[in-house]
Amino acid sequence: MKKITSPRPARKGVPSESVQALAAVRPAAEECYAVMGLDVGDKETHFCMLDPGGEFVAEGAVVTSDKGLRSLLAGRPRLRVVLEAGTHSGWIGRSAQALGHELIVANPRNLRLISRSDSKNDRNDARMLAHIAAAGPELLAAVQPRSAKTQQDLAWVRAREVAVEARTKIVNAVRGIVKTSGARLPKCSTAAFAARGRELCPEGLKEALSPLLRMVEELTREIQLYDKLVAKKAKEEYPETAAIETIDGVGPLTALTFVLVLDNDRTRFRRSRDVGCFIGLRPKQRDLGPFGRDSALRRWGLGLITRGGKRAKQRAVVAVARKLVILMHRLWVRQESYDPLHGVPAVAAA
Repeated sequence: MKKITSPRPARKGVPSESVQALAAVRPAAEECYAVMGLDVGDKETHFCMLDPGGEFVAEGAVVTSDKGLRSLLAGRPRLRVVLEAGTHSGWIGRSAQALGHELIVANPRNLRLISRSDSKNDRNDARMLAHIAAAGPELLAAVQPRSAKTQQDLAWVRAREVAVEARTKIVNAVRGIVKTSGARLPKCSTAAFAARGRELCPEGLKEALSPLLRMVEELTREIQLYDKLVAKKAKEEYPETAAIETIDGVGPLTALTFVLVLDNDRTRFRRSRDVGCFIGLRPKQRDLGPFGRDSALRRWGLGLITRGGKRAKQRAVVAVARKLVILMHRLWVRQESYDPLHGVPAVAAA
């Protein structure tokens, strides 16, 4: 196949010569595809295409939109499309697969060759992705993109998180402003903060802070509504989360988030132990303190703390988090109820 070269592409759109070059490429065999590396940005996506033999064909840029990507991929012979996991990788990957192309979503943590390159730029990143995908796709440590359904449902969890973060920021700002007058607002629950703030706020600051306190009240109502909607979604659309919720302290929000992050695929990991390397849930440190409910997991964590060392408690929290993730996955897969004292001898349990 004759090597086709093209001049440096313009910043916007796909050069006409690149489009012609792409149309000219045909796979040498059914299992041998041309490769296209995509470096995705918010506004533009740079691409580099290699023929089935790994030779350069064309490069350029398109607008990062469904229309822009379809103009690049639609109607082409089957391609191996590779891009890094990121904000846009989900919908771009689903579009590429819908058009009949093979998809590889690369794990950015395994691409230090790109991230630490002295010649890093959008154009070179697309080239590097294409060359790695052509030479050894296994080096990209491909990750599985979430389905459109789980991505949309995960938006409920993330939207709630945004509301919680906004409320926390406002509460901290109000406390900080009150401190500048020499006063302090006492500790209280976030739900009661607005009422306590109006009652105890210095007189000279009440007019300035009242709008912020109203925002805290409104955000609290919206967060409570999110909690109800998330619980309803977990119960009606993901009933398997009920097994996870049998763990003390794990509610619908945590259970649903766990299931959605794993794309609602109980067969994704052959061993529950493998999930610990993929996801981390950090339990509250008080769960290892004197007020946590007794369980085999808690006893194991406290045993790690008693071994001493400067970071004994920190290491114990991380270790317990990993075991908790494994436990959640195992209950989800087997649909069993949690036994807090599983494996603890009857005498010790008593």
